[in-house]
Amino acid sequence: MTTNSLSHRHDCVFKNGFGDECFDFSCVYSFLEKTYQTWEVGYDPTPLYNWMNNHPEVPIISVVIYYLSIKYLTKYMEHRPALKIRWLLALWNLFLSVFSFIGMLRVFPNIVYTILNMPPRDIFCANVAVTFGSGSTGLWCAVFVLSKFPELFDTFFIIVNKKQLLFLHWYHHITVLLYSWFSYAGKSPTGGFFTGINFSVHALMYFYYFLMTVKLKPKWFQSIYVTIAQLIQMFAGIAITLTSFYYYLTEENCSIKKIDNVAAFLMYGSYFVLFLEFFIRRYCEVKDAKKVL
Repeated sequence: MTTNSLSHRHDCVFKNGFGDECFDFSCVYSFLEKTYQTWEVGYDPTPLYNWMNNHPEVPIISVVIYYLSIKYLTKYMEHRPALKIRWLLALWNLFLSVFSFIGMLRVFPNIVYTILNMPPRDIFCANVAVTFGSGSTGLWCAVFVLSKFPELFDTFFIIVNKKQLLFLHWYHHITVLLYSWFSYAGKSPTGGFFTGINFSVHALMYFYYFLMTVKLKPKWFQSIYVTIAQLIQMFAGIAITLTSFYYYLTEENCSIKKIDNVAAFLMYGSYFVLFLEFFIRRYCEVKDAKKVL
């Protein structure tokens, strides 16, 4: 695969710090070019890749602190009233929704463009620094990975508001942070797909939370739609990892790493089971109970 198979303009092409010839999606379509800022274009992921590979302790220490904080804060709030910080929660959810929506607009169009212009084998086996890791799309993929740290504060709002903290919630936060860090540092070819899909679902999910917090949710916008979107995300993750396994087993010189793909399959597989269990308990069992009554 060559850069020219994806780009028709020479000014879209640049080399990152690894010497890979890349193209910036921001200048593929003229009508999109004006929507990008100069700091987004031509992003070189090399320094971040190197730093993350040299500091594997950062995500591990972070999730340990996160887990211990859950235990301490839950104990602290056990005999205390819920904090009245609805306005702060509303702002937090709105910020994450807008952030995710922008990320979706920056990453998802490149995914569609790549699918339309590259053979499947190249998409799954190519150096991700060339496809999704460099340039403006690469910048937002990097921001996505780093955003998994501040997203841990979701749990703070649940605990201080005296809401039930599900295993699914904190398990998801821990595993997605660890996977995002190590798969990004390992240049997993499927990272761009996972990033675009996650941005899209989070844009919807956090906007729903925002509307619920400010009590402006329309009746038609039910939580079941968010859960269905999450289930679709997990199913897509499983499908992507299975496709990756196929190319890993059948193609030579493929960038897929077995350990990354196994981790992704286990992660998305466990998410799908947990979200499906949540879906059945939340929506199906309630309907069955109403029928009995």
